[in-house]
Amino acid sequence: MESTITLLKNLTEAHGVPGYETPVRAVIRKYLESLGDISQDKIGSLICKTTGSAESPRVMLAGHMDEIGFMVKQITEEGFLKFLPLGGWFDQVLLGQRVVIKTQKGDVVGVIGARPPHLLSAEERTKVVTKKDMYIDIGATSKADVETAGVRVGDAIVPRSDFVTLSGGKTYLSKAFDDRVGAAVMISALQAIQDGSHPNTVFGVATVMEEVGLRGATTSVRAVDPDVAIVLESDIAGDVPGIKPEESSVKLGKGPTLLVYDTRMIPNLKLRDFVINLAEENDIPLQLSFIEGGATDGAAIHLHATGVPTVVLGVAARHIHSHSGIIHRDDFDHAVKLLVAIIKRLDAKTVAGLTE
Repeated sequence: MESTITLLKNLTEAHGVPGYETPVRAVIRKYLESLGDISQDKIGSLICKTTGSAESPRVMLAGHMDEIGFMVKQITEEGFLKFLPLGGWFDQVLLGQRVVIKTQKGDVVGVIGARPPHLLSAEERTKVVTKKDMYIDIGATSKADVETAGVRVGDAIVPRSDFVTLSGGKTYLSKAFDDRVGAAVMISALQAIQDGSHPNTVFGVATVMEEVGLRGATTSVRAVDPDVAIVLESDIAGDVPGIKPEESSVKLGKGPTLLVYDTRMIPNLKLRDFVINLAEENDIPLQLSFIEGGATDGAAIHLHATGVPTVVLGVAARHIHSHSGIIHRDDFDHAVKLLVAIIKRLDAKTVAGLTE
């Protein structure tokens, strides 16, 4: 299997919901350990330091390793699991989906269910079933069965979804592209700069718990103390039915994205323009994007100390925050190419000029 596909498959199929990132952290650590000096902050974010021709400026690349999931909240007497979300889930994408409960005795598979439509009134059938009325069924018939299986309150619950290359070969379907695709871009960029020709020191960071409040970015940025930062994220593809151009003009296969706005960060304008100009110089397609209903690790990173010039570089994905997203290989490859070009141009003079 081709190396980039293997990387994306290994990262997206790994389990790691917020606060329970141990499995995916082990996968990422294996990729990073040959690329630089590895350290870890005290809540679990991985930091890979790669020194180029100069100790400074310090360049932080941040992609979060956690994925949205759930936690066991209650075990009913009849043997069903009630759950709470870890990250933002839309109720309408949940019913009928398979999940994996990470227990002390190993993985337990279940399915999200609710009252069957045959038993609902005509009025009830028109309403969206909410999470509070759902449950997870592991095939048990009593609470004792569930306990025998090893399930406990507080156990993590992960979407069950495999990586698939779709027809045409350039689009991929999997869970957790938000934000394993960002982690993959970071790893690929570190692999590309192993000759040490970059005029700075790069810190590739895989952060934890982004989906529950940017927690890993808040701690890891203190450990790195960067002079400049590039956040690597999945972005929202607007090329599906029902989305107006003014809501999103981002399309699969048209290049990586650069966020010009989200609800908690306006990017450093000089760094934003630097990236736009660099994309043009290198004939890399680039889409400008905005998020009016969310934020990224950049929200925490750009407010570190007296401030850090920060931008967000994204790879568009359809159907994010569900069991199955879709990305385009060209967007990924162009994101890596652009990121490497950025890294190789961020010398001390350029970075100093971002805040003059």
